Amino acid sequence: MATSTRKSLPTVARIFHALSEETRLQILEHLKEGEQCVCDLTEVFKTGQSRLSFHLRVLKEAGLILARPEGRWVYYSLNADAVEDLQDVVNSLKASSYRAAKRGCCP
Repeated sequence: MATSTRKSLPTVARIFHALSEETRLQILEHLKEGEQCVCDLTEVFKTGQSRLSFHLRVLKEAGLILARPEGRWVYYSLNADAVEDLQDVVNSLKASSYRAAKRGCCP
């Protein structure tokens, strides 16, 4: 991975792990609409709060979402900086792949 990426390999692995589950991808897709209360997310996904909380924790630990407590509720939103960092990682992989293909396997 190019040194231009801002994230370490363990951090990138944690992000890709968080993205490897369909429910978490659906949560991210839903959060594109804006900040959501955990109570609203529970209703949207028709699941128990403990199961949803697990997925939210994985996404939060990966840095993909932000949590804002307000009273007894927590509001979740996409972390725009993390999404940009993820895009940088993918672009770096794409650029490295292009250079390797152009170079070929033999001198």
